Amino acid sequence: AWYLLLALLPLVQGWAAVVPSIHMGLTALAGVLIYRVLKARLVRERPFASHAGVRMCLPPLDRYSFPSGHTLHAAAFTVMLAHYQPGLLWFVVPFAASVAASRVVLGLHYPSDVLAGGLIGWALAATSLALAVIG
Repeated sequence: AWYLLLALLPLVQGWAAVVPSIHMGLTALAGVLIYRVLKARLVRERPFASHAGVRMCLPPLDRYSFPSGHTLHAAAFTVMLAHYQPGLLWFVVPFAASVAASRVVLGLHYPSDVLAGGLIGWALAATSLALAVIG
């Protein structure tokens, strides 16, 4: 959904949305690298794999749970959209919150995975926006 939003912004708002969309896309790529490195090093099994009482409701995209990459991206995009497109927050904030909650409900993540993903996403977006201002 986030990448679809990035593609739609320039189509709806024209050239003024191209640079913000590229900036958010590059930040998202950095987020992918960060959570892949963390998952490969921290190797925390998913709740459904570690606890018999937790049912997997959706197949995971990868093996390990920490941190939640979906939540990382939800937080990062929300922070960046707050800067570039604050008028979209009425839609984006509830969507991001539902993404974060769904990760636990689906048995794919522990609450701490989601919290860490959100904090990493927020820090990544804040850093990216600060670097854009400096650059």
